[in-house]
Amino acid sequence: MAKRKDDKSRRSKAKVDKKLQAIYAKSRREFSAADLQKFTVIEKGIPLENIIAEMEKIQRNYKAKKA
Repeated sequence: MAKRKDDKSRRSKAKVDKKLQAIYAKSRREFSAADLQKFTVIEKGIPLENIIAEMEKIQRNYKAKKA
């Protein structure tokens, strides 16, 4: 089995992990039901008919230029 060259990176990684854990813990505490509500509300988008009509127009223009 191959030997590790250096264990220094593992020691510094523990410090980074503790900092990340603190950041994640703070963000979990600050995350509220109002924040969650933003992601659960269904917003009205662009009607599919408009998107299809625009795509067909683009395709017609492309075919006209290609021909």
